Amino acid sequence: MNAVDAPDNAQGRSVRPVEEVFRRVFGAHPEGVWAAPGRVNLIGEHTDYNDGFALPIAIPQHTLVAAKRRRDGRLRLHSEQGEGPVIDLAVADLVPGAVTTWGAYPAGVVWALREAGYETGGADLHIDSTVPTGAGLSSSAALECAVAFAYDDLYGLGLTPAALALIAQRAENGFVGVPCGVMDQMASACCAEGQALHLDIRAGAHEHVPFAPGAEGLRLLVVDTRVKHDLGDGAYAALRAGCERAARLLGLAALRDLAPEDLPRAGRLLPASLVPLVRHVVTENARVTEAVSHLRAGRVAALGPIISAGHASLRDDYAISCAETDLVVDTALEHGALGARMTGGGFGGSVIVLVAEERASAVGTAVTGAFRTAGYQEPHLFEVSPAPGARRIA
Repeated sequence: MNAVDAPDNAQGRSVRPVEEVFRRVFGAHPEGVWAAPGRVNLIGEHTDYNDGFALPIAIPQHTLVAAKRRRDGRLRLHSEQGEGPVIDLAVADLVPGAVTTWGAYPAGVVWALREAGYETGGADLHIDSTVPTGAGLSSSAALECAVAFAYDDLYGLGLTPAALALIAQRAENGFVGVPCGVMDQMASACCAEGQALHLDIRAGAHEHVPFAPGAEGLRLLVVDTRVKHDLGDGAYAALRAGCERAARLLGLAALRDLAPEDLPRAGRLLPASLVPLVRHVVTENARVTEAVSHLRAGRVAALGPIISAGHASLRDDYAISCAETDLVVDTALEHGALGARMTGGGFGGSVIVLVAEERASAVGTAVTGAFRTAGYQEPHLFEVSPAPGARRIA
């Protein structure tokens, strides 16, 4: 096996297998197939719930949903990756807490649409995904957005991608119970091929910024450490609550409103435990702005130090890295990477590595060797490039 696997070819992936499984499971042909990608965040971590900025890309790994409307108010869910038989639910009975398995994510989307006033009924859904779960690559957002786009088409709702992203976020917040921001869902719904997505969360605005590492002889690698993380375990909620408390104590609507030059004064006003959280959010927003400026000027390589600084902040101030993610970052930089950092909510998951093409194989080999020496499970390394957002593909 190569140290770095080839990228998953989402564009060429056949829909025939998901259609065939749908027919076998549900005894009918689906009305269509929809896809939604996972994401990696170049920079801008834990800024979305602070009204800040982020810069994600969609990745080729994606979730497919084959779907067909039902007229009897039943929602039937089947997953290629999920354990157990078909989940059979009554749409009218969907309330938070009613579903505790993986089915909470698609069921939550249907609940969120109805809570928002959209008249939707039941459906049969078969789901297949190449987005690794628990790897910090937003497998949950990919699932939510694929279902949201399917329902939008099936029931003729006419919602924009950004509006569907908000529905997907509401599903995760209100039905699944994870108090995430909207960055993951916006990335899955609104990204474009060959582009990074510059998000201004407070303004509800986004713009596409060219991101083509290959044109500069660079590669963007993802290292899945295989350390699973779970944003529903309370740690994520505690971080968000700490940031919101700090904003209240400073008299701000959100930490986005604190300028970098005001950090020393804020540090004197806040409990010591909150100062590192505030410092991360404020400096991370500044890193997003700097990164966007470089990309607009075509300086992809200049993202390297920004990415690495983001990891140091997540490790030292936000304290959400772990031994495995730190080992990837340190090893990659020691062997010539331009920049590396953990991506996602933290406590495990994946690391992104920006590296010159001629150094990519050596970096991959070094990381794998370092994990073997440390006695860790072998990581999964693969290359990604900016992929399209959610869409109907059949």
